Amino acid sequence: MAEQGPAPQDFQTVGVIGAGQMGSGIVQVCAMAGYNVRLQDIGEEPLQKGLDAIKRNLDRQVQKGRVSEADRDAALARVSTDISLESLFDCDLVIEAATENEEIKRAIFQQLCQGLKPEALVCTNTSSISVTRLASVTDRPERFMGMHFMNPVPVMQLVELIRGIATSEETFSRIRQMTVRLGKTPVAAEDFPAFIVNRILLPMINEAVYTLYEGVGSVEAIDTAMKLGANHPMGPLELADFIGLDTCLAVMYVLYEGLADSKYRPCPLLVKYVEAGWIGRKAGRGFYDYSGEKPIPTR
Repeated sequence: MAEQGPAPQDFQTVGVIGAGQMGSGIVQVCAMAGYNVRLQDIGEEPLQKGLDAIKRNLDRQVQKGRVSEADRDAALARVSTDISLESLFDCDLVIEAATENEEIKRAIFQQLCQGLKPEALVCTNTSSISVTRLASVTDRPERFMGMHFMNPVPVMQLVELIRGIATSEETFSRIRQMTVRLGKTPVAAEDFPAFIVNRILLPMINEAVYTLYEGVGSVEAIDTAMKLGANHPMGPLELADFIGLDTCLAVMYVLYEGLADSKYRPCPLLVKYVEAGWIGRKAGRGFYDYSGEKPIPTR
């Protein structure tokens, strides 16, 4: 892990929008790096779930001897929550980690920028949507860029940094410096649909779903084949459940519509699973059923 120094003076307070898996993970790494963090979501329940997840993760790190009790307690003390976007207006940096839906993200940025202090930077954790397009609804496209963390945030080392067409070099440099201070490795990606990781990963997952759809192999056979045949730590269908099939489908639609190439057409079976609400681990059912002690393939 990269060496963590004190938080840069120009980012005293970091706001994070969205208390889900990604948002809570971003809050955790920012708080552990010494930033004061304000977590915002639309309800008290998701905020409490997010805080509980952060506490659980840090407790686990303490038990493993990777984090001291004092550092855990100090990090938790740096985190505050609020249901109002207005609570973020005086933040130095705001990272949006809402659901992967362009209309929702655009609405958030329009509301946020009505009161956000002029010098503040804004980042989106989008995994696939055009950063330039999102920046266009803000009052500060030159101080806006993509900061795509990988899931789970506290564990994964990579952060994709994506400039919009108007992003200034100063903005990119400051966010890159912050990424390093978080103990992450930044990689610059151009603002094309799905960037680097998901441009490669999601079509592979989609192809695995096609392989299941066409009866080439069962869920178990496909995942075992890729784990043992390609040395992947997790099979593609198991990984899809972990990511969320709704997120996988959203990224495939972005690729399909953004690049106009039939090779990115989402598999009908993936669409069917999402329509059924079988969207993976978070729903208790996807390509595997998670209701018992051990996940059971659903096909």
